[in-house]
Amino acid sequence: MRHVRTMKTLETLVFDNAALRELPVDSVTENVPRQVRDACFSRVSPSPLRSPATVAYSESAMKLIGLTKTELERSEFPSYLCGSKEIPGADYAAHCYCGHQFGYFSGQLGDGATMYVGEVINEEDQRWEIQFKGAGKTPFSRSADGRKVLRSSIREFLCSEAMFHLGVPTTRAGSCVVSTKDTVVRDINYDGNPKNEKCTVILRIAPTFLRFGSFEIFKSLDRITSRQGPSVGKKDMLRAMLSYTTQSFYPDLVRENEVEMVTGLYREIMIRTAKLVAKWQTVGFCHGVLNTDNMSILGLTIDYGPYAFMETFDPGFVCNGSDDGGRYSYEQQPEICKWNVKKLGEMFALVCPSTSLEPIIEEWDSVYNTEYLRLMRAKLGLLDVQEGHGKLVEDLFTVMHETSSDFTNTFRLLQDVDFSSANFAIEEAVSKMISNCLTREECQKVIKTKYSKADAHSLYKVVQQFHGDDARGNDAGFNPLAAYGINAGAVVRDYELHLRLEQLGKSSDNEHTDKQADRWRSWLMNYKAAIDIDGDGYSGDYWVDRGKVQEAVNPAVIPRNHVLQRAIDKAEKGNYTLTRRLLEVFEDPYQVPSEDWIPTRNIEDKAACVVT
Repeated sequence: MRHVRTMKTLETLVFDNAALRELPVDSVTENVPRQVRDACFSRVSPSPLRSPATVAYSESAMKLIGLTKTELERSEFPSYLCGSKEIPGADYAAHCYCGHQFGYFSGQLGDGATMYVGEVINEEDQRWEIQFKGAGKTPFSRSADGRKVLRSSIREFLCSEAMFHLGVPTTRAGSCVVSTKDTVVRDINYDGNPKNEKCTVILRIAPTFLRFGSFEIFKSLDRITSRQGPSVGKKDMLRAMLSYTTQSFYPDLVRENEVEMVTGLYREIMIRTAKLVAKWQTVGFCHGVLNTDNMSILGLTIDYGPYAFMETFDPGFVCNGSDDGGRYSYEQQPEICKWNVKKLGEMFALVCPSTSLEPIIEEWDSVYNTEYLRLMRAKLGLLDVQEGHGKLVEDLFTVMHETSSDFTNTFRLLQDVDFSSANFAIEEAVSKMISNCLTREECQKVIKTKYSKADAHSLYKVVQQFHGDDARGNDAGFNPLAAYGINAGAVVRDYELHLRLEQLGKSSDNEHTDKQADRWRSWLMNYKAAIDIDGDGYSGDYWVDRGKVQEAVNPAVIPRNHVLQRAIDKAEKGNYTLTRRLLEVFEDPYQVPSEDWIPTRNIEDKAACVVT
């Protein structure tokens, strides 16, 4: 299909809503909470916002659907982009999907606060699905109001665009529109102190928002949760979804042989997902809610909830305040994504032999490790492939953890060290790295434990007895912690934090700093040796070339929580200038901004977020 190459207006966008044409749409039109059976979508209508105003828009994202800055500045723009005024050609619908949440199958979930607006064909004949988030109730809203608030919307808007400009595959955010009159009640910290917050709608853009959970509507009765998908047994519908997905988004994988097509699709999704999480790990991004319903079939970062970019490096970092056991911690993300891909394979196995699919997931570790090391070599400016690089990277993160170093700024500092033999000054390099570490007092200040020292030690003994392969209590099949709602992972983490606090209490400030210096000195010498080997025999200008590689992958700025919160605080008072300024900064993340507080960490920011 060819279209006239002209920039569009909001009234002349070219829609071709293939998803609603190719996939089953709910025959029931009543917009009430219910099980949606035998359908992928239910038609809905957005709930208008009164007195909408534009908080911000991404010019580069909106160009994807053919809209220029002139169009984005029109007075009607916020009304169109929040659902108060209907966009000609739009066909609003909510998507039905299921999901495994925190490891357990939850049955039907669906678009409870988002809705498909349509698929826009731009001047390059590219197809982009656009979606409202926060535009009102759908059949999947359950007891919720289908609204989003300014706080969470600014976070998603800015992070979506920041991730794109960091080179991380992601859905885009085109606009953020707030009502100056309509509010909803939110208890932000679940502490019995609710408040009114402004209703807000963001426009999300992606080739598709289909996710792993889209295929879980066919899941049979789960033996643990006793839940099943609303379209269980509908294999013809599953085949239609697989055919639509492959033809629309993976056309090179289309085959007449169903097994070949499904296995090819599964392998490509596995590869994209493994490479995506490798990218997350190398920029310090934590998603926070890696349920199967939050995993894109295109390998995109999707559904920004209680996410966070790690500041002080901690492999056990958890950004979701409700993730007591650390299931979705930074270090767990690769394995959780692998587990999610396995769950997707179980759905594909309904129409394809599992013997054809299972070998594919066995490729995960190789794909992930190869991509992860490739990205880490670039961050360290290592241009060749050497066997010892994996150990060098592993040791680096150990030192970063032991010295409480800022994740992002560590790589910027290493990038600035002159490692050429003629100029390398080890003590100067060590001093530079120490400036990026927390002091003893700061470490003591930021470590927060859940249990008292005595309770943590007692509970840890129970964990040793009843958990793990060598636990003596396993034979009895009894888990006393579970009976009290206590997570074993949380106990172990708390116990380790108390040990850390004990060690800090026994050392002096000078001893603390000296230990940090020793750790960095040792690693820097090993790094220097790796650089010398890497540059030996290099045909070009090694120092210039490695510098260019590092400059292209080590950002100066990331969306730190305390930075986002400043913008949110101002926006809630009607001042959107900082939100717009941060968008500019995140669109050029490798340049140091004029505001020195933006690249700086807040040591007290634990980044455990609540987003509704």
